[in-house]
Amino acid sequence: MPRMTLTCYNDTFGYGWRHVDLFTRDAEGRELNWVHWAVEADGPRAADEVTRKVEPTLRRTSQWRHAVSPAGMDYWEADAAWAES
Repeated sequence: MPRMTLTCYNDTFGYGWRHVDLFTRDAEGRELNWVHWAVEADGPRAADEVTRKVEPTLRRTSQWRHAVSPAGMDYWEADAAWAES
């Protein structure tokens, strides 16, 4: 069964492109699809705020997990699901 994850970032390298990604992944973690939306600030708090506005029925179902990419960029991932109707 596919699972969804939210990913947000720090604009560590000053690209000026702040965004939140929503990934759909298969059971092995391979990316099946993704979509993203702009956010005004870096990190989880801003990601939560904009997600409530952009996708009000999408819920974060785990805590944010911090990591650092091999290139040195901070990012966070969290599990997500659509709210039951």
